[in-house]
Amino acid sequence: MPRQERPGSDGEHLVQQRLGTTERADRFYGDQVLDHLNVRMQEFVARQEMFFLATADRHGECDSTFRAGPPGFVRVLDDRTLAYPEYRGNGVMASIGNISENPRLGILMIDFTRDRIGLHLNGRARVVMDEEMRAQYAGLPVDPVPGRRAQLWVTVEVEEAYIHCAKHIPHLQKVPAQQRGARAWGTDDVKRKGGDFFGAAAEASERPPFRRTERTNEHLRGGLHEDTGDAAYQGAAPVYGGDPAQVGMSRAARAEPACGAGPGASGRGDFVEELNAEFLDRVERVLARARPRRPAEDEAGFRGWFDRRDG
Repeated sequence: MPRQERPGSDGEHLVQQRLGTTERADRFYGDQVLDHLNVRMQEFVARQEMFFLATADRHGECDSTFRAGPPGFVRVLDDRTLAYPEYRGNGVMASIGNISENPRLGILMIDFTRDRIGLHLNGRARVVMDEEMRAQYAGLPVDPVPGRRAQLWVTVEVEEAYIHCAKHIPHLQKVPAQQRGARAWGTDDVKRKGGDFFGAAAEASERPPFRRTERTNEHLRGGLHEDTGDAAYQGAAPVYGGDPAQVGMSRAARAEPACGAGPGASGRGDFVEELNAEFLDRVERVLARARPRRPAEDEAGFRGWFDRRDG
């Protein structure tokens, strides 16, 4: 992402303008958003034991998940590239499936125990077989735990890297290893995996087969539309003329079609011109009624979102 280009999506820029936060957002963009991993970010990534991963398919259908491993399981390959292993899981392969259609992903790493800080990473992913990865990077360790042996790797070309502030991150403490017991890496034991904790399997015989609702442009409207029942609006055209997989990406990401994008996908230069006028009108009316959030966290009586220890 060229430094002269303003980070973020067109949608967030519109909301900033309507809510009067553009100047504050620009300070954050200018001070905190990088297009690479600086030295301190690289050190932070290299010691993490977990992260949260967000992906979407070519329709914009989203998935969020959790990844964990021993310290260093996320490898910093250079200041613009990192890689993480895909271990044996439940066989669904939701994240890899999404990446195969839409290579954009978001990663959130949070250190709950030491620095109580987070790091956002957005970029473009590529799936690599384990043998190919090891042929290119000979120094990769071979984990002795079978459930932690990579089947695949995901390499990520970093386009945006920025801080997640500490003020709402709780300070947690690790339970000693002798109390938590051994982790069941790669197990197929249902009980060790959590069993039917939410009771979904128990309901299987009582519910109809799972059916995905018909895909529409609803995901393009987000939470800004008015639920008026307006028949004309229900059939409104998409707000982005290209492939829906590109909705919500950074401006830099829209410069080229996403993986799987059809011939109708267009570049970022056509984005504003292709916005649906009726949709924009409704967005502006909703935002006009909105009010900037009170800075409750700055008030003397505010006690924080969590009862945490800061020591």
